[in-house]
Amino acid sequence: MTTTDSGHSSVPATTTEPVDEFLWLEDIYAEEALAWVRERNSRTDAMLLTPEYEDLEASVLEVLDSTDRIPMVTKRGDWYYNFWRDERNPRGLWRRTDWESYLTEQPRWQILLDVDALSAAEGTPWVFSGASLLRPAVAGEPYRKAMIALSPDGGDAATFREFDVEDRSFVPDGFELPTAKTRLSWLDADTLYVGTDFGPGSLTSSSYPRSSRILRRGQQLSEATVFFEVPADHISGGVRHDATPGFERDVAYDIIDFFSSRSYLRVGGEWVHIDVPDDVNVSLHRQWLLFRPQRDWESDGGTHPAGSLLAAELDSFLAGDRTVRTVFTPDEHTSLQSWSWTRNFLLLNLLRDVSSQIRVVDPASWTDRVLDACPPLHSVDAYAVDDEDSDDYWLVATGFLTPSTLARGALDRAGSPPGAPSASPSQGYAARKIKSSPSFFDESRYEVQQHFAESLDGTRVPYFQVAARDLVLDGGNPTLLSGYGGFEVSRTPSYSGAVGRTWLERRAVVAGRERAGVFVVANIRGGGEYGPGWHRAALQEKRHRAYEDFAAVAEDLVRRGVTSREHLGCEGRSNGGLLVGNMLTSYPELFGAVSCGVPLLDMRRYTKLSAGYSWIAEYGDPEVPEQWDFVRTFSPYHLLREGVRYPATFIWTATSDDRVGPVQARKMAARMESMGIPNVWFYESLEGGHAGATDNRQAARLHTASHAFLWNTLTSAP
Repeated sequence: MTTTDSGHSSVPATTTEPVDEFLWLEDIYAEEALAWVRERNSRTDAMLLTPEYEDLEASVLEVLDSTDRIPMVTKRGDWYYNFWRDERNPRGLWRRTDWESYLTEQPRWQILLDVDALSAAEGTPWVFSGASLLRPAVAGEPYRKAMIALSPDGGDAATFREFDVEDRSFVPDGFELPTAKTRLSWLDADTLYVGTDFGPGSLTSSSYPRSSRILRRGQQLSEATVFFEVPADHISGGVRHDATPGFERDVAYDIIDFFSSRSYLRVGGEWVHIDVPDDVNVSLHRQWLLFRPQRDWESDGGTHPAGSLLAAELDSFLAGDRTVRTVFTPDEHTSLQSWSWTRNFLLLNLLRDVSSQIRVVDPASWTDRVLDACPPLHSVDAYAVDDEDSDDYWLVATGFLTPSTLARGALDRAGSPPGAPSASPSQGYAARKIKSSPSFFDESRYEVQQHFAESLDGTRVPYFQVAARDLVLDGGNPTLLSGYGGFEVSRTPSYSGAVGRTWLERRAVVAGRERAGVFVVANIRGGGEYGPGWHRAALQEKRHRAYEDFAAVAEDLVRRGVTSREHLGCEGRSNGGLLVGNMLTSYPELFGAVSCGVPLLDMRRYTKLSAGYSWIAEYGDPEVPEQWDFVRTFSPYHLLREGVRYPATFIWTATSDDRVGPVQARKMAARMESMGIPNVWFYESLEGGHAGATDNRQAARLHTASHAFLWNTLTSAP
């Protein structure tokens, strides 16, 4: 084949759809397909697994297995629960401790469940997927019962089993639900609300439960009675029991698509719709309703901007009063990312040009103040320790060159939290640092900068650059550009010892000079960095805005002399895999190498694969001809062309990924191989789900493989 570059402007969508010659690879566990996978895995191993690679992977595993990491906890009653993996416990320990012990450098952990021991005893490689504890019926009594989720392969589908945390054992003849994409909520000690695979017709087209049923102790699943149900073409539906003392209630949700939903409250034996537009997100806390509109909302004679936060009293709203209070209004620089209630306050986590800001709202007066805890170019999140018993909050801070810290503070109505640090969580009001993660590389040698690139339509797109302080701007630096750009997910600063070791600290002689790696994160449209409008700007027929933004960042890095095409690589996974797949096929002239993980790539068939149907609101429906007209323009599987010099490509996935699935990655690699495109590498982990890994060793393997491939390619280029 010829080797010429071709830019995006000269890449029309094909007028005839290619025959899909690799449909046979969609049979995930077929022996022929797995043989194809094993052959490519062996080839990739032979390319990557050098002594240098093995040392690098070992250094990443050291980071992931470090016993000095912060053991993040969740408070339930008097106990602080944590799930932990390390070298001795690769599948992990579910454990708990008390507050005084947690304050020490070496807490005394009570082991509740040893997942490695369970896996060995039962012959199943279980992956811990969380636990739902039942609030005790009498205040002050200890939490005792939990439903534990265990995935047999790391996928989203899990088995649920009842567990007694006091006895530290599974409950004999207790609740047990077979492996499925189950959603459940405790009603009381003998009753669950369960959404799961009840048989034909019980799942939506997106593969999630469409009903919630009442399952009583001793019943079979087939005996559970339907309590709430949604249409099959919605994403999912279910019921959650709110057990907050004094505010006990059942809340149902109907998730229509990724950005539209309806909420219902059980009143007098009937489901009462909380009457707001479907694109207004609803949440309840005690007597309050909170609303966050995805689009501008005309209500009560006014317009509430998309991304604002509004409040109303629940009883008044249900009685017909549509008066709402504005809690937060976004501007062109500031967006709301999340919120959390303490007992008496509301914490707002904001981004201002992708740097964190936290505001504390007092619902007694709906006034707010800034919580002074956020350095520039950092990510800081505040959330409640326990929204029932105190106004204590956790504060988690991190940055590209700042190892994570965990602090705890308390709020009062006197103003910003004053006072001196205290070992007791409720004495004093200053946030006191409780734990910190270790440093895994010499951060002092590097600096973080924020830049803005101009996209094709003139939009300013922010990006973070992490590089050595003595960076030479001569175009020769091996640079890794990372992005996502979808589902209103924000990419914020965060510390990664693994990135430090596999990219920032590595050295290679390039263009006659020793170089260190440059790491870049692009905050492109489709994400949530500037709220719903930033996200909607790249939906469906406007999807190319995300790709134009990413390309603009790449071009800006070259323009500024940071790197050049030969030394610039990109990486992304999931929706980010689709992003870099489009860089590969529509902007091949910008990159020297591409790492594409657990990706969407075949946008013709994505709705028929795994959970793909649930993403139609994001991408469009290829079964609708006028929508396929634009979807095909960002379907990498259909955009491959003869005669183009593509960058070296590493495509990786996981057999057990039941969200995106492995088949799109398989088919893309197979088609590229069949076209004679050189330097196409493929690897498929045989377990690990959408994360690609079920333990730290597998995670270290995939991280190191991706970065080693990119580094070797970008530093060996002339």
